[in-house]
Amino acid sequence: QYATTGCSLTLHHTEKPKHEAICEYRPYSCPCPGTSCDWEGSLEAVMSHLMHAHKSITTLQGEDIIFLATDINLPGAVDWVMMQSCFGHHFMLVLKKQEKCEGHQQFFATVLLIGTRKQAENFQYRLELHGSCHRLTWEASPCSIHDGVTVAIRNSNCLVFDTATAHLFADNGNLGINVTISMC
Repeated sequence: QYATTGCSLTLHHTEKPKHEAICEYRPYSCPCPGTSCDWEGSLEAVMSHLMHAHKSITTLQGEDIIFLATDINLPGAVDWVMMQSCFGHHFMLVLKKQEKCEGHQQFFATVLLIGTRKQAENFQYRLELHGSCHRLTWEASPCSIHDGVTVAIRNSNCLVFDTATAHLFADNGNLGINVTISMC
């Protein structure tokens, strides 16, 4: 199905649906969580789409930045999104607050590369929460936006913490997460 965009595999018809679901050459969906955006396009068009359709997303330059999530006490499910640009690539930083059990909320923080799974293997990211006497750190390889935030959360490829931990590191309801991207 994706031969026109570069896929050269020839598969038996029974293997085709499984491959098409993960094919690197399938169109990319809008990676912005928490929106009902139906956009699809090529990898090269993702950043242009984000800059034009999701203008509220801030982009910071550099390998070390602070991702500031404001008003973490907002009720219900909330997504905070920011972009980080370094090493000639763009990374999407996501903090997602969800209710996991009745009344129990959890935060999920992850980094996605605006790129392929193969490109994502070339990077590592570190998320750090700092408090006066505490530090919480998570290090991992970013997922590709082809996989998305949902897959990162489902595979536990993210920093997970509860509301009490968020409050331990928050300052007046705002949570600063130090984000460092490095090459492998």
